[in-house]
Amino acid sequence: MCGKFTQMVGWAELLALAEIAAAPDSALEAITPMRFADVIALGEGGRRETVRMRWGLVPAWEKDPLSGTRHIHARAETIDTKRTFRDAFARRRGLVVVHSFNEGKEITPRKTEQHIVTPRDGKPLAIAVVWERWTGRNEGALLSFAMVTVTANALISTITDRMPAVVAESDWPKWLGEMPASVEELKAILVPFEGDWEMQSAAKARPPKPPKPQPAQRELF
Repeated sequence: MCGKFTQMVGWAELLALAEIAAAPDSALEAITPMRFADVIALGEGGRRETVRMRWGLVPAWEKDPLSGTRHIHARAETIDTKRTFRDAFARRRGLVVVHSFNEGKEITPRKTEQHIVTPRDGKPLAIAVVWERWTGRNEGALLSFAMVTVTANALISTITDRMPAVVAESDWPKWLGEMPASVEELKAILVPFEGDWEMQSAAKARPPKPPKPQPAQRELF
C-alpha cells in the first residue's frame, strides 16, 4: 500500500488541476507518513484552499497526536462506517496532488520492493484524502489526513492488492463538497483508476532532485 508520494515544489497555491503546469526541472518534495504535505480542501466560505497537513490522521478524541501513525490509510469500503474516519468522510474531504506515488511488492514479511508509479504524460494526479483538526495540550491545532485506498487496478495488481483512490478532475466538486452528493455518489468516485502510467522499481529509477527544506514545524508535530 502507498507509503510515499512526491509533490512538485511550487504547487501550493494552484487550486485547479488544469492550472498546474510546473516546470519540468522543478524540485520534488518527497512525502512519507508523519510528514507535512499540501492538501486541497474547502475553507471558510466554501472556497478551495491549499493547507499544510500531516500525513497520519489524528481523530479528535485522541489524546496523543502521534497516534496518526496508525491511521495513514482509510479503506474506501469502510470509510463511511468506521469511527475513525466516518465524520471526516462526511464533512472534511480533500485532495493531495502528486507527481508520483510508491507501491511496495512484498518479498518477505519484513521486506518489500518499492515501485514508483508515474503518469506517462507527466500530468499530476489527485488522490482522495479525509482530514481532521485535532486540538490538545497547549500546542494549538494539528491538521492531519489519511489517504483513501481502493482495490488495485490492472497495473498495480501485479505487485499488490491496494492503491490510492485517484479522483478524476470532473469529480473534484463532489468530492470536495462544492456540489451536494450522497454517500453512494461519493463512494462511486472511490474506484480503481486505470491510467496510462509507468511503474518501475525504485532501485532502477533516476533519483529526483533534492527537495527544498520544509517550513519549520513545532517539535511535537
